[in-house]
Amino acid sequence: MTFKKRLLAVAAVGVALALPMTASAHRGWIVPSATVLSGDVWVTFDAAVSNELFYPDHNAMRLDGVVATAPDGSVDKIQNGATGKYRSTFDVALTKPGTWKIGTASQSVMASYTENGEVKRFRGSAEDFAKQVPAGAADLKTIKSFNRNEVYVTRDKPTTDVFKPTGKGLELSPITHPNDLVAGEAASFKFLLDGKPAADLEVTIAEGGSRYSPRPDIKVKTGPDGVVKFTLPEAGMYWINASVRTGAMPGRGPGGPGGPGAPGGAPGAGGPGGGMGGMPGMGGGQQGPAQPLAGDGYSAGFTAVIEAQRP
Repeated sequence: MTFKKRLLAVAAVGVALALPMTASAHRGWIVPSATVLSGDVWVTFDAAVSNELFYPDHNAMRLDGVVATAPDGSVDKIQNGATGKYRSTFDVALTKPGTWKIGTASQSVMASYTENGEVKRFRGSAEDFAKQVPAGAADLKTIKSFNRNEVYVTRDKPTTDVFKPTGKGLELSPITHPNDLVAGEAASFKFLLDGKPAADLEVTIAEGGSRYSPRPDIKVKTGPDGVVKFTLPEAGMYWINASVRTGAMPGRGPGGPGGPGAPGGAPGAGGPGGGMGGMPGMGGGQQGPAQPLAGDGYSAGFTAVIEAQRP
């Protein structure tokens, strides 16, 4: 085989290996240096949006929406935050015993309405929507989005207070504690959508380290009670994701549930907690007169990083 033919063969193999990864491109994640510790310690986190899980190769995640929720429910700021081209890093001091939740929860609204015979468009936070869009606006159509991206770290003994549901978006109400997962042992998570069991929800679980030892994603569905059962095959870090889309969404008219939302809660250039990546909004992306939305819509996304311990 000539040198040129060997290069072509290698390139062909590279393309073949790359094809399955297209389905998992641009996943957002927050990875801790450890998930279970003892004593008054610090944990360092990496946060990015990448093509390969836990290898920063696409965009850094913004840190403006990242918070650390202590075991007693109080909110601490992250410390020593820094953002580079491909990843962000920050620290959290575990000053209280129990389970901490570190991550983002973002709510956004896209809307169209008519004012004085002219179609108006809005895109922004729920708070700004309430302030800027007139109450009772004519022909009002909204697409609401709520996304979470989080990770859990336990100092000393696991606790569950940080998992108290808020009733907004997709939330994890664990049966098996996320910091008690063991490779090869059965585990159960319960998912809630706006405070109610998220039935028939497809959950994707992907193992880190795919660059060197690729494995297919694990796909499981919740039952009527919102509970999903799974077994993590190997010790290590895993990315877990679920999403719901209903009603009218950009690119399609009104209808039933759609496919997955923004992967990993990471719109555009590494947004912190998800949102409406790719949706045309106000500003430079809008060409010509504003157009009304096709109808009302709703999306919710949940992403977390969990660790399976060795047996």
